Amino acid sequence: MALTISPPVAEALRRAARGRDVEEFLLELLADRLDPRERVEIYLKLHEKYLQEAEQLYARGDLPQAGEKYWGAVTALLNAIAEKRGMPHYSHRDYAELIEVLYEETKDKEIVVGFRMAEGLHANFYHNFMRREGFDLHREALYKLVERLRQLLHVA
Repeated sequence: MALTISPPVAEALRRAARGRDVEEFLLELLADRLDPRERVEIYLKLHEKYLQEAEQLYARGDLPQAGEKYWGAVTALLNAIAEKRGMPHYSHRDYAELIEVLYEETKDKEIVVGFRMAEGLHANFYHNFMRREGFDLHREALYKLVERLRQLLHVA
């Protein structure tokens, strides 16, 4: 179903989102009215959307934008895990704390390493300092993290 929004409402939404993706902003507003299972499903759909968009941007060579979408894919998975566990997931600090908890539980150092590499992709969005070879290294670690988080999500 396509939703038609008048230009004044669209502009108000863009202002309220403060530079963030309007669709993501609206989903977060709606999430407050959903039960946790529905919120987890939304986060998983966002994860897939961001991962697909990241791959398209990566294929075009837009590394800063791709890196930010990869970061969004990771945080969407972290949101789903935190939601299932009843943990906060509203800030970068919340994500870092969740990563520490997951590491303490699993002793899997690749979770920490992958998260830090994903943070590097996020930072590259703002500063555009990565060359392709370094970006690829971070991307590879991110995919390992994504696989591990998906496994943990189904067990958690």
